[in-house]
Amino acid sequence: MDRNLILAVVLSMGVMLFWDLFIAGPQREAYEAARQAEAERVATEEETVEPTLSGLEALTSGEPTVSVEEAIAAAPARAPIRTDNFEGSINLRGARFDDLQLTQYRETIDEDSPIIRLLSPAGTDHGYYAFEGWSVGGDRFDDAEWRLIDGDVLTTETPITIEMEAAGLTFTRTISVDENFMFTIAQSVRNGGAEAVSVTPYASVVQRGFPDDMKNFMILHEGPVGVVGDKLHERKYKKLAKDKSKSIQADGIGGWVGLTGKAWLTAVIPPQDANVRALMTNEGTAAAPVFNSFYALPQRTIAPGETDTLTTNLFAGAKVVKILKGYQAPVDKGGLGIQNFDKAVDWGNFFFLTRPIFTVLNYFGHLTGNYGVSILILTLIIKILLFPIANKGFESLSKMKKLQPEIEKIRARYEDDKMKQQQEMMALYKKENMNPLAGCLPILLQMPIFYALYKTLFVTIELRHEPFVLWIKDLSAPDPTSIFNLFGLLPFDPTAAPLIGAFLGIGVLPILMGVAMWFQTKLNPPPADPTQAQIFAMLPFVFVFIFAPFAAGLVLYWFWNTVLTIVQQYVIMRRNGVEVDLASRFTLPGRKKSPAPGE
Repeated sequence: MDRNLILAVVLSMGVMLFWDLFIAGPQREAYEAARQAEAERVATEEETVEPTLSGLEALTSGEPTVSVEEAIAAAPARAPIRTDNFEGSINLRGARFDDLQLTQYRETIDEDSPIIRLLSPAGTDHGYYAFEGWSVGGDRFDDAEWRLIDGDVLTTETPITIEMEAAGLTFTRTISVDENFMFTIAQSVRNGGAEAVSVTPYASVVQRGFPDDMKNFMILHEGPVGVVGDKLHERKYKKLAKDKSKSIQADGIGGWVGLTGKAWLTAVIPPQDANVRALMTNEGTAAAPVFNSFYALPQRTIAPGETDTLTTNLFAGAKVVKILKGYQAPVDKGGLGIQNFDKAVDWGNFFFLTRPIFTVLNYFGHLTGNYGVSILILTLIIKILLFPIANKGFESLSKMKKLQPEIEKIRARYEDDKMKQQQEMMALYKKENMNPLAGCLPILLQMPIFYALYKTLFVTIELRHEPFVLWIKDLSAPDPTSIFNLFGLLPFDPTAAPLIGAFLGIGVLPILMGVAMWFQTKLNPPPADPTQAQIFAMLPFVFVFIFAPFAAGLVLYWFWNTVLTIVQQYVIMRRNGVEVDLASRFTLPGRKKSPAPGE
C-alpha cells in the first residue's frame, strides 16, 4: 500500500458521494414523493383498513413483568411444535405463534450454548410474535380462546386444526409446517347466522422493544421489511422508534411483510394474487416502541350458511438464501411463488456485486466443504478477472520505479520552483508514455469489491459459525486470538476493555495481513518527502488495528489478495526490467543498502 491508497479512498468516496448527491438522492426523493402521493390517493378513494384495531393494544400494554418461561407456562392451552428445525408451541389464546426456537442454530460456536429463541410471548421483555385474524365490523379477536380439535403435536407429518366462535361465526384453521421454516395456514370462516357478515382478513408480526441481538450497524438493515407488489420496503428499528411518521404504507398485488435482523426473519405472507394493503409502523413510543408489520386483504362478505376460505403462510427462521429462493420459485417448480422473497437478505445498493460474490462463495463452500477455502478461490477468481487492468497499473508502477532517479534529479534541480518541477515531471511522463495515475487502478477497483465482500460476509447466514483452519472457528467473527494477552497465554480478554476493546483483539490473521501489506509497500516507489514516507510506512500497522474487529473471512480475503498482488507485482516489475533487490529494499541485517541507479 502506498500513496495510491489514499488517492483510491478519496476517489472512491468522491464517486459514492457524487452518486448519492446527484443520482441516488434525487431518485429517492422522487420515489418517496410518488409513494406519498399514491398513499394519499388510495386513502381518499378507498375505505382505509385500520391496522391498529382493538386487540394489539391489549397484547402490548403495560410493562413486561414475566420471563419467557413464566409467560409460556401461564397460557391456558398450547399446541406443541416439534420438527427438525423447530421446538416450541402455538398459544391457543389468540392462536399466536409466540414460542419458537431454532434447534439447528446456537448463540455461539460452543456446542453447549443455548439454541436460538426466535419468537417469545407478548408480555415478556422482548415479546416477538406473529398472528393472523379476521376483523368483523371493526372488531378483532386477537385475544380469543381457540381450542384444538384435531391433532396433538404439529410436526412435518401431522398438521393440527384449531377452532373458535365469535360474532356468530365459526373460525377454523388447519396449520401445517414443512421441513424448513414455512407454516401453511388453511383458514375457513362459516357464517351460522341469519344475516350476511363482512369480514377482513389480516396478519401481523409484532416486536416489543428492540431485539436483544440487534447489531445497529449502518451496513445492515434491521427492522420492518417487506415486498408489496414488486417493490421492496424497509425501515430500521431506530429510525421508526425515533419518528413514527416514518411508517410505511403500501398497496399492491401479493408480496410479504415482516421483521428481520441480521440472520433471522419472521414474515406473514398473503396469497400472491391478492390485493394487499400493508403497514410497517411503531405502535408504541420512542422509549417503549412496539414494531408492527401488518397486512390486510380486501373485505369479503359471507352470506348466511356459507363458508369462506383462505390460505396464507408464515415464515419464521433463518435467512438461508437457498431456502428463500426455493419459496420464491413458481408453484409449478415446487415453490410458493413468493415475490422477491430473497430480498429479505440485505444485499444493499451494490447488489450487482454482493449477489455474484455470494453465489461464488456458496458454490465453492459446498464444493470444498470449507468457506475459508472458498474465500481463497474467490480471491483468485477476482484477481484473474481484474488481471488486464491490474497488469496495466503495475506496469505503470514499474515504469515509475525505473524513472525514480530521474524524478529525484528534477526535484533537486527545481527544489525552489514547484511549478517548473511539475512541468518537467509531466514532460518526463509524456516522453516515457506513462500515466502516473494508472498505478492506483488496482486499488481503486478493489475498494467496491472489498465493500461488497464485507457486506456479503456480514449479512448472510451461510458463513455463520463456519470454521476455516486451526484457530479460526467462525469466519463471520473476528480472529479470536489477541497479541495483547500473548494469544491466550495470559488469563484476560483484552476485547472486554471499554471503548477500545474492539481494536485490541489483534489476532494472528490481522498481523499476517499487516506483514503482507508492509512487504508490498517495499515494492512500490518510495515518496520523496521523508515525512510522507514515514506516514506511508505506518499505514500497514494502522490497518492492522482497523481490520482487527472485522470478520476473519474478510481479513483472510485481504491477506490472500495482498499476497497474490505481491507475486503479480514482482513478476511484472522483473518483466519490465526493474531490478528488485529484496535484500536492499528491506535492508536486511549485515547488508548495506545498495545505492539507487545514478547515485
